[in-house]
Amino acid sequence: MATPIILDVDTGVDDALALLFAVAHPQLELLGVSCVAGNASLDRVVDNTLRVLALAGAADVPVAAGAVRPLIEAPRDAGHVHGADGLAGVELPPATRSVEPENAVEFLRRTILGHPQPVTLVALAPQTNVALLLRTHPEVARNLERIVFMGGSASIGNATALAEFNVWHDPEAASIVLGAGVPLTMYGLDVFNHVSVPEATAAALAASPELTASVVGRLLDHRIAGPDGAHPYLGWIGDAGAVCSIVDPDAFGFSRLPVRVELAGYGRGQTVVDRRETPGEDAVHGLTGEWASVDVALEVDAVRVAVLFLDTVLPGALAE
Repeated sequence: MATPIILDVDTGVDDALALLFAVAHPQLELLGVSCVAGNASLDRVVDNTLRVLALAGAADVPVAAGAVRPLIEAPRDAGHVHGADGLAGVELPPATRSVEPENAVEFLRRTILGHPQPVTLVALAPQTNVALLLRTHPEVARNLERIVFMGGSASIGNATALAEFNVWHDPEAASIVLGAGVPLTMYGLDVFNHVSVPEATAAALAASPELTASVVGRLLDHRIAGPDGAHPYLGWIGDAGAVCSIVDPDAFGFSRLPVRVELAGYGRGQTVVDRRETPGEDAVHGLTGEWASVDVALEVDAVRVAVLFLDTVLPGALAE
């Protein structure tokens, strides 16, 4: 039986790859998609999501629009990472449908509670929608199998030296989700940064006359711009790896660890992952505070996951 999932996205380059994978894999049943501002503005995220689903032949998958900004702070522009349009300038045919009439929180509540089996919610974006859902409708927890989120790190950050972008963009939302008592799986930078497609493969796909292959290749070939100029080829499948972990969890090394989110100072947005084998002085002096117990991905068979992604989205592409 396929695993019922909902994706919560801020569709930029790697969210698009995740959507294509979720639609294509036979072990996944994509019930719907909720959108939130993050990699791009909400309007752009919604439009990108509708276009990608149409490309995937999944125009019947419902899409709902959610939060236009983080819970507290003003939104931050990530156009330097994903391009002004969120899709690195990769043009897709315009969408021919609109979003659901209800907002993302109500859509998530209705879809999760209305499904006959527990649903896996896959959060690939700042977790604003998810936090609002759990605070407004905590009863949804009874029909959530778990929340798999792309976010955080047990090592370095990318938005700051300590914080990963999705958590840094709305740390209060991430903290609410961690404290909601729902089973959690964290797919953070510790694995995100390792799963990539060879540059020659991406180039060959980008040159393909077949539209989906060409789009995937061009998305993989996108060079991220930063303060120090454009990065060299990275080829990350990014958020798609979090969805791959649902299909093939044995390709990852997970550890159940205490996790919390820092909300102040330079560490704001950092996921503090306690990897100590024994308690420290904080426990001795009653300073530990509250931590969530999270299945954290710390290791990955990167080649295995990249092959899974390509074989699913573009069957036979590796044999050509």
